Amino acid sequence: MLVIAATARELGKTQNGAVCGVGPVDAAAVTAALIAERHPKAVLHVGLAGLRGYKGPELVIGLDAIYCDSDSKLVTKQVEPDPVLLSRATGAFPGARVCTIGMSGRVGGTAGVDVEAMEGFAVLRACKLAGVPALEVRAICNDVDEPDRSKWEFEKALDLLHGALPQLLAALDG
Repeated sequence: MLVIAATARELGKTQNGAVCGVGPVDAAAVTAALIAERHPKAVLHVGLAGLRGYKGPELVIGLDAIYCDSDSKLVTKQVEPDPVLLSRATGAFPGARVCTIGMSGRVGGTAGVDVEAMEGFAVLRACKLAGVPALEVRAICNDVDEPDRSKWEFEKALDLLHGALPQLLAALDG
C-alpha cells in the first residue's frame, strides 16, 4: 500500500509514503509518476480538509471525490474509491463521516459539498487511469469559510490522522 499526502506533515512517520505536493496539478502528476515507478497494489491518499459547519477534528472517509474547478462537460468530474478499500475503511472506523469530498485548487472553491480538500480527486483520478485501487481519508481541521488560519486546528487534526493511520493501514491490507 502506497500512502500519498500533500505534505510531509500530513504523511507523518508512515512507512512507504510519498509527498505529492499541494494542489491538484502536482498531486496528479506526482501520483502518476509514483505509480509508474513503484507499481503499488493500492494507494491511500491522506491529508487535512475543511468542513462547512466545523465543530472539531474528525475523520472523513471519501465516498467519492468531485472536481469543482471546471464547468466543462468534457472534463471528468467524479471518481469513486475502490469499493473493497472503502468497505474495509468504514468497517475499521464505523464512527467516521463517509461522504463526498470536493476538490478545488483554492480554499472555498467548492460548492454543493460539505468537505473540501485540494488533492483528493487528482490522486484518485490518476490511480483510476492507471488501474490502481485507491481511497481518500481526511482529518478535518477547519471550517471551509473560516479565513483566519490561526483558528484552524492543524495539530489536533494531524494527531487524529496519525493516530488512525496504523489501524487504517492494517484494515486496508485485509
